[in-house]
Amino acid sequence: MPTNAHPDFYSAVFFDMDGLLVDSEPLWLISETQMMAEYGYQWLESDQAACLGGPLDRVGDYMSGLIGGKRDGNSLTLEIIDRMVVKFKGDLPFMHGAIELINDLRAHGIPLTLVSASPRSLVDAALGNFKENPFVISISSNDVKVSKPDPEGYLLAAASGGHDISNSLVLEDSLTGVTAAKASGAWVLAVPHLVPIEKSGRVDVTDSLANWSYEKLAIKYGQDRSL
Repeated sequence: MPTNAHPDFYSAVFFDMDGLLVDSEPLWLISETQMMAEYGYQWLESDQAACLGGPLDRVGDYMSGLIGGKRDGNSLTLEIIDRMVVKFKGDLPFMHGAIELINDLRAHGIPLTLVSASPRSLVDAALGNFKENPFVISISSNDVKVSKPDPEGYLLAAASGGHDISNSLVLEDSLTGVTAAKASGAWVLAVPHLVPIEKSGRVDVTDSLANWSYEKLAIKYGQDRSL
């Protein structure tokens, strides 16, 4: 049975990875630009925006289309993953305010879960940057049958942790991720970049995680529950 050990707070908080926890978009841009340049294509900001939030098989297919099918989407997907795993190992940049919010939530005993549309190899590479993994559970694209924008990852995260998804908070940055979180029935706090996201229903919008703390999210929880 789902339980909430904190009656005045969300049952759990779910973090997306790319662009929400990890400042990975510049790293993706470098890898994508370099790969496409090898086939004579200049990767544009509009291309990056079109691929924001994955899933990665769609990104590979998109790239294949841009270069006229010179390579199939699957092989391009595998190569971009390999390039990114190398970049994720080491001094990985995190989004402004992300680590501070994680530490604050953990200090108050809030269970945290990482839910990513990236493969397990990338998720584990990112988690390797922490001295102590702050997430009770991590969900990758390898753990679900259908990745974002399908809600399966968030529903699995809630079920695995024994949380009520309708009483949980999802932190996302992409339209793909917000669509998945919204479909799961969770409350959503979006931190958009590149692609705008509008506030509606259970979806709230902010410009940075640095604006938030346990106390501010507790106030937001009370406001959400009153809707």
